[in-house]
Order: sequence, then C-alpha cells, then structure tokens
Amino acid sequence: MTLSVSTSQAVDLRVQPVDKVLDRVARSLQVRFLPGTVVRKRRSVGARTDRDTWVRIERRLLDKIADQGWNGTECAARLDGVTQPTWRGCVVWRDVGEPVMWRADETDLLPAAPVGSAILSEDPELPDEWWDGLSASLDALAAHQTRRVATPDTDTITQASVTESIRAVFSGDFDTTVQRWLPAHADLNWANVTAPVFSLFDWEDWGNAPQGLDSASLWGSSLAVPSLADRVRQERRRDLESRDGKLMTLFVCSKILGPYAHPEDPRLEPARRMAGQVIKDLQED
Repeated sequence: MTLSVSTSQAVDLRVQPVDKVLDRVARSLQVRFLPGTVVRKRRSVGARTDRDTWVRIERRLLDKIADQGWNGTECAARLDGVTQPTWRGCVVWRDVGEPVMWRADETDLLPAAPVGSAILSEDPELPDEWWDGLSASLDALAAHQTRRVATPDTDTITQASVTESIRAVFSGDFDTTVQRWLPAHADLNWANVTAPVFSLFDWEDWGNAPQGLDSASLWGSSLAVPSLADRVRQERRRDLESRDGKLMTLFVCSKILGPYAHPEDPRLEPARRMAGQVIKDLQED
C-alpha cells in the first residue's frame, strides 16, 4: 500500500496530508485518535488516543535506517532506572515501491508538559527535584550496556564524524579521540523532557555515544539563558569536565557555530567563549 505522502527527501509532515497514515495506524493499533490532539512535526506526527496513550508516527528514508534498525523506543523500554513513558507496542511498514518506512509507537501519556522548545529563551525555573531526576536517569542510562549506536539527527555518530565536525570549525593542536562510549539518549533538549514532573521521551536515536553527549547537548540548548546553562554544567559537571565531555562540548559548539549558524542566534558568543576555553584545556591535558 502506498500512502499519499510524497517520498522525496524534502517531505515535511507539517504540511503534507497525513490522514491516510493516521487511519492505517488507528486500525492497526485498534485505537481512535482524539480530535484536536494531533501534533505535526517535520518528520513525525503524534496524537492522543481514546485509551489514554500517545502514538508517535515517524517517516524515515531507508538509507537513514542503520543495520541496528530504528526501534529505539522499543529497546529503551528495558532501561531500568530511567524515567520515561511506558512503551505499549508498535506497528511498522514500508511503502510499496518507495524507499521509505513508517513506524508508530504507542506509549503512556507524558506525566507533564514538555519544558519548551528545543532551545529555550527563558529560564523554566525547575525545582531541585527535577534536576535530581535528570541526573538519576542519565547516570542510570550510562550504566547500561547496549550494542546500539546513537544516531543524533538520524546520522550514526562515529569517531570520524566527531572529528570531522570539530575540525570543520575549530583549529588547534589537540586530540579528538574519544576514550569512553556510553549509552546516551542522543536527542536531549528541552522539547524532549517534561516538567514539573521529570520524564525523558523520544528515544528513537539512543545508543552508545561519547561520554557527555547528552549533557553537552542540553547545555547547548540552554546557552541563550546563561543561568540555565550554568545550572546544566553544575549538575552534569562529572560528564562535562571529563576529557570526552570537553570534546562533546566542542562537538555541540561546532553545530552552533558551523556553516548553518544564524547571525542573530544568542548562543553564538557564549559558544565561542566556551569553545576557546575548552580548546585551551584540551591542549594542556
């Protein structure tokens, strides 16, 4: 069955018709989507169901699906000590004759609303208990073992990609070799955590990554609010002050300062300052 959504790489599910996709998922999972609850993003659509669950539907090109598959949410269900919505089940299919697959995962509802957009411009003033929950989950995640490899932005993270990203923006005599690879969420930003009750969701891309990727990513999403960025660094000091954490800080800064940087991005200057300090530290190690 070929659905009505175009399969070109330029597809944006925020503007493409998705009714047939929603109908197919509803029939397969035997649910009814509640009117007015559909949330559309560039490559995913989500909605609340009549059994008080949430279904997230993602469209992904075949060449963006690694050998490990793309069942991150399902695999994350086994992670003890990590606060996340309970996974209920899924349906997966391929469009006939098209290089595209669809996946719909059903989970429990979030315990609270997402903190905000991926990048914040105001301090959410989170309670200490929230920060404790964040650190407990990230530490528990890092203590697990997995053969999965993280795929931030659907691209598999490797030593080569880390080095390439950093060297494309920063020069200097320092080694970019990662020492420790640990399980990471790989898409940690303010749109994927809830508050005031902490929960971490959207597990599509989790897997092994350099130590500190998650902490550095959340820090990078906080740079427009200096007090929030400082709090992230304070809470995740053990990660960010490690050698790999410094490399991940540079990795995140390279994304902010790279060729697609927006000249009015308020994160530019703090990212430049931090990158300069990190490079100095790495050269002294």
